[in-house]
Amino acid sequence: MSDEHPRPATSEDLADIEDLVAASYEKYLSRMDRPPAPMFQDYSASIAAGEVWVLGRPVRGLVSLTGTSGGALLIENVAVHPSAQGSGLGRELMEFAEREAARRGLRRLVLYTSEAMTENPAVYRHLGYAEVARRTEDGYHRIYMEKVLGGTD
Repeated sequence: MSDEHPRPATSEDLADIEDLVAASYEKYLSRMDRPPAPMFQDYSASIAAGEVWVLGRPVRGLVSLTGTSGGALLIENVAVHPSAQGSGLGRELMEFAEREAARRGLRRLVLYTSEAMTENPAVYRHLGYAEVARRTEDGYHRIYMEKVLGGTD
């Protein structure tokens, strides 16, 4: 784990974020018939909306969080640069997402991953997420997962 904490991304981080996403998702290109959806995201708009938090300078990890209906916070993307994978940054970003959901008064976190990213569901299950659906959207075969946060009403 790092001693730093996720910070809101700024426009100065955009090039690092785009490089990080490209590097993080490159390994999936041969498994899919199209690039992963995060490679198409407009991160400048997400940064301007206050939806992206990052770790490091240069950026080594990111989490993009979007409010959803039904009392849940959507983890739209979590990515760690391949050179920093296995260092605990991904867990740190997921724990930040939990704290952010609680800060917003939300009781659930939701996310989705591609069926082609076969290692991801086990990682998310280990972090307390449960599969709730499988759907095809925009040509992507996705696994939807959620985590209900503890606490009292």
